[in-house]
Amino acid sequence: MQVKRSNYQVNATPLFEVLSEEEIEAIYFSALRVLYETGVRVYDKEGVDLAHAGGAIVEDVKDDSALVKMPSYMVDRARSTLPRKVTVVGPDRKNRMELYKNQIYFGCGSDTPFTIDPYTGERRRATYNDVKNFARLAEAMPNIDFHMSLGIVQDTAVGTYDRWQYLAMLEGTNKPINVTAVDLEGVRDQLEMATIRVGGKEEWKKGPIFSLYIEPVSPLSHSEEVVQKLLFASDNDIPFVYTPCPLAGATAPTTLAGTAVQALTESLFGIVLSQLRKPGAQLIIGGLMSNMDMLTTVYCYGSPEMALLSAAYTQITKWLGVPMYETAGCSDAKLFDEQASMEAAINIATAALTGGNMIHDVGYLEQGLTSSMELMVASDEIIDMVKRILRGIPVTDVTMALDVINDVGPGGHFLEHDHTYRHFREEIWRPKLIDRKNWEDWQEAGAKRHGQRVHERVIEIIEADEEPLLDEAMYKELRRVCELADARHKGEELDMAMFV
Repeated sequence: MQVKRSNYQVNATPLFEVLSEEEIEAIYFSALRVLYETGVRVYDKEGVDLAHAGGAIVEDVKDDSALVKMPSYMVDRARSTLPRKVTVVGPDRKNRMELYKNQIYFGCGSDTPFTIDPYTGERRRATYNDVKNFARLAEAMPNIDFHMSLGIVQDTAVGTYDRWQYLAMLEGTNKPINVTAVDLEGVRDQLEMATIRVGGKEEWKKGPIFSLYIEPVSPLSHSEEVVQKLLFASDNDIPFVYTPCPLAGATAPTTLAGTAVQALTESLFGIVLSQLRKPGAQLIIGGLMSNMDMLTTVYCYGSPEMALLSAAYTQITKWLGVPMYETAGCSDAKLFDEQASMEAAINIATAALTGGNMIHDVGYLEQGLTSSMELMVASDEIIDMVKRILRGIPVTDVTMALDVINDVGPGGHFLEHDHTYRHFREEIWRPKLIDRKNWEDWQEAGAKRHGQRVHERVIEIIEADEEPLLDEAMYKELRRVCELADARHKGEELDMAMFV
């Protein structure tokens, strides 16, 4: 653009904000007060000792836990060594996420006990093959940037399902993966698998190929398992997500500002402990913050309150300078239907407009209990549409097209003008699954509803011939880790109740 006047401002992308800077500061300083005056309960002695050595006050010591209170200077010190950017790459090094302010990446959720069978439409328990197929969908979807399992592998022992999930995902995708782990042993095994996949520990250090999901227990509790994972991840250069999931009205204050204060308190503890353990340890904070529906008592995944809390927390994390783990592409619907599309579209749009970094849970139904291949595929196109909105309207001499308007003049048309040919592809978004035919052409094409077109795309992807991502030797070596874990847990039965 030719600059013809000073102080010309460009609104490059639309922006959605729900908090002022003063409100962000109020929430942050309130969280510091809670962390120091109320404290958090820590159920791991090593974590308590580490916090105490770093300056924390330890009170109410019990056999299994202690109350830990951290003065604000500990948070300031931790923030000084906290990386502002976290990088996770895919196993083949071609896919990459660089998580920092306003860099958005969309991915799936994890660990749903149920899935919707793509052939029968029935809700059933998820299996290894389901997790692999979800990974194949992620590989094929251009707007899915990272992957989580979207199912719990339930045809193995309860103590080892996480290793098999990781193997299934490595079979299906070369995109960065966010893993979960049953326990510390599960993290160790998955790290071993990852180093095998990339060719050794030194290659891992050049670019971690997974991040680890860790979830403290709201309100204000950090279990032994959670702290152990945090310390192991910090020690071993594993980027990790430390994500409180408070439920407004149940495990957090019913007011959204109160929920944000509590969540930030829980996140700040993770920040401080990780930086005490290893300055520069990479972590992402955020997570799923929503409300309890007071009629059904469910954890809402499609509510406007979830979108508002995610937007607010994204602003807070940008103010702090730490990457954000946000939620979108999910719904409280039981099947992929109009409700699922509506709720997913709203939370995808708000997440993108606020600039969340690692935006997860694409493909979730039924409050995170059920996964849907159809919702995942439909959300890919919703994300693509929202990305077009994010590009905004560039205002330049070329785009204002005064010469073009003059050439065509009153009563003309622009279809054959060179300007149209040069710019229509970049200016006008084109759908793949959304239908824009007229009625007659739509009927001629089979009169298919959107859900049918999405379903057919799912089947096309999971039935397509593909080259294996893992050669036979690599697959056997990775499977060996899973089988050794199975041998250690021989005799365990899968307790289905734990996944409901």
